Formats: sequence, C-alpha cells, structure tokens
Amino acid sequence: MHNPERGGWDVKNNNAQRASKHFETKADAMDWAREQAKKDGAELIPHKMDGTIQNPNSYGGDSCPPRDTRH
Repeated sequence: MHNPERGGWDVKNNNAQRASKHFETKADAMDWAREQAKKDGAELIPHKMDGTIQNPNSYGGDSCPPRDTRH
C-alpha cells in the first residue's frame, strides 16, 4: 500500500495496525510480500496508489480458486 506520509510502499498483514516492512519502490514491496504470502499460505492483495485493489493472488488453500492462469 502506498504510504503518502513517508513516501514509498508499505507491506501490511491483514488487520494489522502497523506495516510489517517499508520499501522505496512498489516492485521491492511486491517481491517481499509475494515471498511472505507464499511462505505463509496467505492471500496477497496489492493496492494501487489510489488505494484500489490490483490483481490479488492467493497462495493458500483457497476453497474457490480463480481461473487466472497468469500466476
């Protein structure tokens, strides 16, 4: 999620008050978040600068997986 106060991008767990980690670029944030989601079997929900959701991806036991073949 974009951090307008500090600049850069924050990676935050669902329902967390604070960011897990802060990055200067979205690419770095996405790389780290993707690895964490894979390791934890979690869902990755990236956001655009305006806060809207962009291409979510589940790395866990999704009971209704999407038919997305890009990932």
